Amino acid sequence: MLKQYRFFWFFTSIILITMSSANLQSQTLQTVPNVDVHKYSGKWYEIASYPQRFQKGCHCTTAEYTVSEKGYLIVENRCNRGSVDGKVSYIKGKAFVQPNTGNAKLKVQFFFPIRAKYWIIDLADDYSYAVVSHPNMKYLWILSRIPQLSEDVYQGILSRLKEKGFDLDKLRRTVQK
Repeated sequence: MLKQYRFFWFFTSIILITMSSANLQSQTLQTVPNVDVHKYSGKWYEIASYPQRFQKGCHCTTAEYTVSEKGYLIVENRCNRGSVDGKVSYIKGKAFVQPNTGNAKLKVQFFFPIRAKYWIIDLADDYSYAVVSHPNMKYLWILSRIPQLSEDVYQGILSRLKEKGFDLDKLRRTVQK
């Protein structure tokens, strides 16, 4: 009985430590202070990302944001499956700005009722690039208004991501035309 009791507390302690470190990580990840959703609207090219199951085989990935009359953003994601000339895959969703976040924290919904956190953590003053993540830092996208980002700008983004604690070894460049 004593062994089972110790195992239970050991297991519970591991879970609490894991949850605390995950919570600490989300508390340390900062968003940009303010986002103008009208300037953010438009087409973005994915430059690099942490590979995700739902994007497997994607090339030439883009996201387009449009402000709806009801105040949320319409999100349209596209990619070519298998190759740059592959069949276009498309999904449409909504993004809802979270109150009192300077429009930098959104919740994206592609399937009702599931909403995923979408935090804008880096943004060029001229809205030429953006970096998006989740507070758990398991998701990461580098976006640009043009298909190719200059190497200097890209390296600057990587430097800031490293300072924020992101694992750059997981980052994969996206093939664009």
